[in-house]
Amino acid sequence: MISCIVVDDEQHAIDVLVHFIKQVPFLELRGTSTSPLQALQMVNAEKVDLVFLDVQMPDISGIDFIKAINGKCKVILTTAYSEFAAEGFELEVVDYLLKPVPFPRFLKAVQRVADSIESRAESSQVDMLEDDYLFVKTEAKGKMLRINLQDIDYIESLKNYVAFHYNGTRTLALLSMKELDDRLPVRHFMRVNRSFIIALRRITGVEGNMIRLRNIDTPIVLGDTYRAAFMEKMKGKLMG
Repeated sequence: MISCIVVDDEQHAIDVLVHFIKQVPFLELRGTSTSPLQALQMVNAEKVDLVFLDVQMPDISGIDFIKAINGKCKVILTTAYSEFAAEGFELEVVDYLLKPVPFPRFLKAVQRVADSIESRAESSQVDMLEDDYLFVKTEAKGKMLRINLQDIDYIESLKNYVAFHYNGTRTLALLSMKELDDRLPVRHFMRVNRSFIIALRRITGVEGNMIRLRNIDTPIVLGDTYRAAFMEKMKGKLMG
């Protein structure tokens, strides 16, 4: 959910945006205000992801408001005056809506916010993955080996062991697939049959029940039990 507030010195303009916000499932209205000074207190007092902000208001302008919050949240400017657009974008507002705001244009603007927040979250997840690793007990007694998660292509079950395939190397470790299911980040890894866990970022294609991985010659079978969950995971990336 994206938490938001509406700031405008005209109540009827607030009412229009509130009506729009209620129609968008991923928006959560935290409050409204006709006073930019009161709205500043709202931004400072609670978590707000997005402000719908008028430009010309008493006490302080919308431009001054943006400078005051100093990047604490995203801003969509709403105004009847187009001449403020350039200055708004210089201050990195997400979008600039001219009144009267049509709902399709409003929807496009808030989708930009959602995409921006999702992109930032994915970037954070990648950073976490790059810093994450496992120390595994290998088949050699007393030997432990570090394996970076970002290097893994896939993991294969071999009776009492699992085989990590990464950077053209195979390392056997005394682990179970269940232990790995519990440990590996679900955003980046998925079990696709009883014997294989794959790195989702390595997928190059799916042909029927065969999954192709980058730089791996042999495709991996997608098991019937795991198909529904796999296709649901892929749905967000599917075009057409």
